[in-house]
Amino acid sequence: MKQPSLPLGITIGSNKMITLYGIKNCDTVKKAQHWLDEQGVDYNFHDLRNDGINEATIRGWCEQLGWDKVLNKRSTTYRQLSETDKAGLDANTAPALMAAQPTLIKRPVFVRAGTVHVGFSETAYRELTA
Repeated sequence: MKQPSLPLGITIGSNKMITLYGIKNCDTVKKAQHWLDEQGVDYNFHDLRNDGINEATIRGWCEQLGWDKVLNKRSTTYRQLSETDKAGLDANTAPALMAAQPTLIKRPVFVRAGTVHVGFSETAYRELTA
């Protein structure tokens, strides 16, 4: 039950609103969307590539999960970074780099009532949507 993307900071209804951040052509994001749709769970999809993302939002995720969990080191974008850029990544620099290059963010990012989960896990999603 995908809802249209909203500007950052906008929520609909109660604190049970889910926002799924990702890229529309990512297989893991499609899998998460399919699972949410099958379960009849309403969510807002935020396309990181088309809608962008601000550094403050990413910093919040990194504070909750750790920057190294939010950063996708298996992405093509990460592999194309220079060794200097990779070596300089830390809690201060990673969020700005991810905001500038959203494909560096591990996907999908599931957010509900301030709780953030990265990646798709049917078990975790079941708990997060209960």
